[in-house]
Amino acid sequence: MISTIAEAERTKTRLDQWLWFARFAKSRSLAARLCAAGAVAVNGSPVKKANHLIRVGDIVLVPQGGWQHTVRVASLGMRRGPAIEARLLYQEAALSVRLADLAPAWMPLLGTDDPEDRPLYASAPES
Repeated sequence: MISTIAEAERTKTRLDQWLWFARFAKSRSLAARLCAAGAVAVNGSPVKKANHLIRVGDIVLVPQGGWQHTVRVASLGMRRGPAIEARLLYQEAALSVRLADLAPAWMPLLGTDDPEDRPLYASAPES
């Protein structure tokens, strides 16, 4: 009864804690590092602090493995429970995207690939 009252009164929680509860990070410190690196976005804005408060209904963009997930916060949770319980904390807001698909397939290393920009080399004299 006490936990249901506390859950009903709680309207927001720390982002790093929620990422850990929802099993997007293996530990809370890893979730905090994700936030500090700017890899997580809430409602379209990148988050730089682990103590950013989220509410039910917020859209969270989070990388996990080779995927980028876009999820809507469905519940804040009270603990890090089993995977089935963690799955109830969010709803997929959009299809997950492979991070490799977000990066360009090819990027030049030394500038443009225009033949006119290449230096002309003198050929060796033939003997």
